[in-house]
Amino acid sequence: MTPLGRRALNRATLERQLLLRRTDRSASEVVAHLVGLQGQDPDPPYLGLWNRITGFTVEDLARLLYGRRVVRATLFRGTQHLLAADDYLWIRPLLQPVQERVWRGHFQRALAGIDPVDLAAAARELLDGRVVPRPELGRALAERWPGRDPVALARSVQHLLPILHPPPDGLWRRHGPTPFTLAEQWLGRPLADRPAPGDLVLRYLAAFGPATVADVQAWSGLTRLREVVEELRPRLRVFRGEDGRELFDLPDAPLPDPDTAAPARFLALLDNVVLAHADRSRLMTDEQRAHVGWEPVLLVDGFVRGLWHLRRGRGEAVLTVRLFAPLSAAQQAEVAEEAAALLRFAAEGDRHDLRFRPVQE
Repeated sequence: MTPLGRRALNRATLERQLLLRRTDRSASEVVAHLVGLQGQDPDPPYLGLWNRITGFTVEDLARLLYGRRVVRATLFRGTQHLLAADDYLWIRPLLQPVQERVWRGHFQRALAGIDPVDLAAAARELLDGRVVPRPELGRALAERWPGRDPVALARSVQHLLPILHPPPDGLWRRHGPTPFTLAEQWLGRPLADRPAPGDLVLRYLAAFGPATVADVQAWSGLTRLREVVEELRPRLRVFRGEDGRELFDLPDAPLPDPDTAAPARFLALLDNVVLAHADRSRLMTDEQRAHVGWEPVLLVDGFVRGLWHLRRGRGEAVLTVRLFAPLSAAQQAEVAEEAAALLRFAAEGDRHDLRFRPVQE
């Protein structure tokens, strides 16, 4: 098996993630290629697409949400994602075991004594033909189960049923009550009966490979995928990582030269590229990993070199970059150029200020 070093894995992943150069592909094509965008908050998916698409605008994604071509829902690892509607219909039922595990871990104790089947049926009846804000749904469910936490009741529903959060939820800078609606009714189509987990593995490898079985499981939240990958083995190319583990990949997937230039990128908070592998050494050190998930990261030469934060107020936008180690003069100039582009996108009309600090401060 061909060995692949850390830098080769880095460049392969960045190529699949459209982070070596921006693409002219449409926002809908990119969302589908990436198998969704992590979207706990409304703004990060827009930044994720801006990082990858030439000339991307906020309206490009808003149109897809209103057009029901992209949906916002609880999916991978039990977290909010934006996904192509066509993909949601087969991926959501495939991830039902993940949703049930999350429900047990987060809500079973708080809702002890409530049959989840009864809770799902009550919620389905309340949502039938309607879009209901989460607080309203919680209050209605609490009328049936007095004394129970309305927030826990409502939040648990998105794990028990295929629920979508339609616009204006998911719009740029939009904050407010989360709307709930039944996926089949919003999309006018049924969910898949028997989705194939192998299809999800292949889609993952196209966007995140080469990767181990553990990597696929970390990204999806699914377990016991070794057997699925073994069935696919005749269709896959197999490499060996520096740690000796097998790395699986599509036979025709791109593998750039490890010395390919990688531009500076201000990744969105919780961008899936930094969460999608059990072993994240292709992008960061263990020390840096402790920060990922709490703050968005800066890539320089393809690797995590810092964290960033954008603060806006009173007509001024301050972009603070906290570095794990100093950059060279050329690297700092490259980061400053990309920072100026980010500020034009995310803080148009404001006065712009860029500041560099060490992470320790």
